[in-house]
Amino acid sequence: MATTREFARTAIGPSNRLFSNFKVMVESAFYGNNVEHIGDLTTAYHLAQQAPGVVTTDMPVAHTAELGLPADAKVLVANDGKVVGRTAAARRIIGQPGIDAKDYGDLLREAMFIGTRRQFYTGDVVVGLDREFSVQAHLMLNQDYAANFYTYLLNFQIATASALQWYEQSQPLPESDIYVYADPDWAHPDFPNGLALFDPEHNVAAILGLRYFGELKKATLTLAWATAHRHGFTACHGGMKRYDLGTRKFTMAAFGLSGSGKSTITLAKHAGKYQVDVLHDDAFVINKRSGTTTALEPAYFDKTADYAPSDPDLKYFLTAQNVGITLDEHGQKVLVTQEVRNNNGRAIKSRYLTPNRVDHLNEPLNAVFWIMKDDTLPPVLKITDPTLAAVFGVTLATKRSTAENLVGKVDMNALVIEPFANPFRCYPLGEDYADFRELFASGKISCYVLNTGYFNGTKVTPSVTLDAIGKIVENAAAFTPFGPLANLEYLALPDYAIDFHDPDYVARLRLRMQDRLQFVQTQQTANDGYNALPDEAATMLQQLIDHLN
Repeated sequence: MATTREFARTAIGPSNRLFSNFKVMVESAFYGNNVEHIGDLTTAYHLAQQAPGVVTTDMPVAHTAELGLPADAKVLVANDGKVVGRTAAARRIIGQPGIDAKDYGDLLREAMFIGTRRQFYTGDVVVGLDREFSVQAHLMLNQDYAANFYTYLLNFQIATASALQWYEQSQPLPESDIYVYADPDWAHPDFPNGLALFDPEHNVAAILGLRYFGELKKATLTLAWATAHRHGFTACHGGMKRYDLGTRKFTMAAFGLSGSGKSTITLAKHAGKYQVDVLHDDAFVINKRSGTTTALEPAYFDKTADYAPSDPDLKYFLTAQNVGITLDEHGQKVLVTQEVRNNNGRAIKSRYLTPNRVDHLNEPLNAVFWIMKDDTLPPVLKITDPTLAAVFGVTLATKRSTAENLVGKVDMNALVIEPFANPFRCYPLGEDYADFRELFASGKISCYVLNTGYFNGTKVTPSVTLDAIGKIVENAAAFTPFGPLANLEYLALPDYAIDFHDPDYVARLRLRMQDRLQFVQTQQTANDGYNALPDEAATMLQQLIDHLN
């Protein structure tokens, strides 16, 4: 099988690199007498129904037989309190500068001892849906959060007998299985915002004092992406799809933070104009040798903001988080979506939302789209130099979204840089830069930037973005040199005129490029240079700035 769960007794001990004190601490907890293993979705569904505060709606789940759910299963809703998003400030990575492994080891032992006084469930899933890349993961979660436990088993591929049959034939990896321990009721005065502790080299994590379901999902993906990265894959927090044009196929990946339009772009049906196959809208890996891609999850964990209660796509909802409930005209309990209760309402949607869903694409990647919200960039840019393409990925400029629980006073409208739209990286940034630089250097992958925010005060609408992508897919997009900037071209579109004779615009564009340069330069020394980048990154940006002076 792909990763290792069982060991010969002669292979157990400190000489085996798959063992660490963190791995032993976390895995040991799974076998306690306060732990009950749940091996099927029907049982998990009924347990979730009984969890504190869970609402069983009157909205039936579609495709129950295929999903392994009771025939009469309904959408379940679990709501959190104040925090309804991910808390990046809670993350700590063992092995990174400034992280004292001994202190965190002591803290984790105490947290897990306290946890023995609570009851937990454990469950097993497969992450990676093709034999080319697949790992097994195990979750241990406080029983009071059975709704999140059920949602986790839905989000990933639950380890059924049939799933394990193909999993055991997948490519072997010299890695331990993933173990995630989670106790949302843990509290500590030194960590008022919770603690998400990772030992990525040994595939274990502890998620403490955090209720939001996304913490469990992203913790698992953090470790799966790191495993993939160590074994010849590029880790991708993005969407991936394939267009079948009859005489040829076109594959594209879109990278952006939540709220940037990543899911909209990936799941767009283009009014039936194209035959489109969707790999996933959030998590996949690229085989660096072949360029093929593999989805990590079968389901979708997406915002409910754009779904009205009458939307027919709600029949593909499985669970919902942080949304309201009301009675419809028939007295049935239904969802109140569109962020009426709070921001960042979420739902797990089944793979059947996209009838053209695939788990693996054999066709190599053709194009990468960096999704940004930089008001100095036109709706569509094309980057023709591989180094500059990687540089724009590493300086992906966007805005914070309501999917995040931001600690302290944060300006939601301020532009921030999130390299490759992946805040879940647990290894040096320079390694991701090298991976993407290598992809573009092959000469087979084109690079584009999509601005889905505003350009010079004019909103870039989804229809503008999707129409532009259609032109690129059809090889009908005519690009124009982006002023004096070498290796950059733009797609001329009505309502988004570019004027390099406007000194105000040029000054704002120059400032944005300087922001990117400053970010790159800061990485050279911040955190003891852990995320330092090659000199070429700063050189490329300085050349752009020089041409704008």
